[in-house]
Amino acid sequence: MDPLRNPFSPGAGAPPPELAGRDEILEAARIALHRVRARRSEKSQMLLGLRGVGKTVLLNKIGEMAEEIGYFVVVLEAPEGQRLAEYLAPALKSALLSLSRVEKAKESVTRAVGALRGFASAFKVSIGEFSIVVGEPSLADSGNLEVDLPALFVTVGQAAKAADSSVAILVDEVQYLGEADLRALIVAFHAIAQRGLPVLMFGAGLPQVAALSGEAKSYAERLFEFPSVGPLGTAAARQAIDQPVRSEGAEISADALDRIVSVTKGYPYFLQEWGKHTWNAAAQSPITAGDVAKASQAATDALDRSFFRVRFDRLTPREQDYLRAMAELGAGPHRSGAIADALGRAVESTGPLRSALIRKGMVWGPAHGETAFTVPLFDEFMRRAIPDWQPPRDRSRG
Repeated sequence: MDPLRNPFSPGAGAPPPELAGRDEILEAARIALHRVRARRSEKSQMLLGLRGVGKTVLLNKIGEMAEEIGYFVVVLEAPEGQRLAEYLAPALKSALLSLSRVEKAKESVTRAVGALRGFASAFKVSIGEFSIVVGEPSLADSGNLEVDLPALFVTVGQAAKAADSSVAILVDEVQYLGEADLRALIVAFHAIAQRGLPVLMFGAGLPQVAALSGEAKSYAERLFEFPSVGPLGTAAARQAIDQPVRSEGAEISADALDRIVSVTKGYPYFLQEWGKHTWNAAAQSPITAGDVAKASQAATDALDRSFFRVRFDRLTPREQDYLRAMAELGAGPHRSGAIADALGRAVESTGPLRSALIRKGMVWGPAHGETAFTVPLFDEFMRRAIPDWQPPRDRSRG
């Protein structure tokens, strides 16, 4: 098949040719956006799921919807180890400059700009120069994030309200927010909700974010919905492959679809990878199960070189051992005691390793005392990456 016409394009956050199986999540977001635009109360949303399920794609789609409805959209990605103020303040500047073009909102925007300058100064963040002239900042400049962030967001919300507009804040990789930053963010949206201001947040992160939010502030579940983004069901997974193939005037057999859905377990990123390599492996239409079989090694190799390897290379040798022990036990989740036994160590001594892996976004705890991979099929990759693994107790560490 002609590779130039290949409809599949696996990539981080790249929109798939067919966004299948996510109608319920997108409809809930659409309703929330319209309700806030109509000055009705609505919860913000945190999309939670494992790696490769398409959370970033959904977040970007929600951002597009928000812009079409008339929102000013602020897009953030939480980098690991960086404070929220460092990347939030410059992003908010753009929204305020846009709001400043609405004549009747100028006074409120000027107040918000003063708060942003005070916030940036307090947290030593450069936001450059403004064309809007304000006096000395008197808000959001205490240096206490849990005090200043709500004050800043309230002024932004008031400016949006004065402009008869709304602001949507999109935050990807929420699990990388530090505890203090997450707590301040929740407090800020509590202040927004109490005042009925037109600011809505859509976040995306790993499954542990729900628990982290609850630990940060007990009322988090009353401020946020936590939609679960999982693998696609069989019908949606088949549609995600079949529809793009048909859009190029080609066909794919039912057996081939079944084989792709089975090997990928319905995870959207893997569907794109298998779709891409199966198309390239096929000599002609219709694509067959034999073509899928020929493509599977190439698809697996591509995942090993990129999707899996980029995460593996961030691990210390001891962390690799921990995950390899998990892989020895299977896909999981696994009890902490079973992992420790596989490592030949006391369960108490493995706690710091587990905590470090949670911070890196490699594992999470679906229940008390349990540990699971955040990356689907990572157990299979670990067995390929370290095929002759033995517990550390059985080999010399040098």
